[in-house]
Amino acid sequence: MVAGLVPILLMRGHTPHAAWLPVSLPVLGVGFFALLWCVRDFYVSGRGTLAPWDPPKRLVIVGLYRFVRNPMYVAVLTILAGWALLYRSWLLLGYAIAVATVFHFRVVLHEEPWLKRQFGTDWDDYAARVPRWLRGLA
Repeated sequence: MVAGLVPILLMRGHTPHAAWLPVSLPVLGVGFFALLWCVRDFYVSGRGTLAPWDPPKRLVIVGLYRFVRNPMYVAVLTILAGWALLYRSWLLLGYAIAVATVFHFRVVLHEEPWLKRQFGTDWDDYAARVPRWLRGLA
């Protein structure tokens, strides 16, 4: 929804800029690939899903989670950056910034306290080793 349907609806009636395809398509591709990789790791390593009623039963620290604690959110923001590039859209860039802000507050106020309660010292050790966002943005 956030990375697919909303950008498409926001750009309804606009034409992608063909000259930006060589830049935007790799960004979109990396974002989609990373998102699918994270969903797979949630299922295989975490023994759960993205659904609130079936969260991971084990702390996921494999794959992209070795480098950043929130790679799914980073992947969604990468996809949004790809859309913004494809359409050369300030509206989509502003939307991506708003989404990033919401993601940050969700992580800090809801997800991290839940992870701390759920996984205790395993979470503490992981959080001490791996940045919340990309290096330099934690």
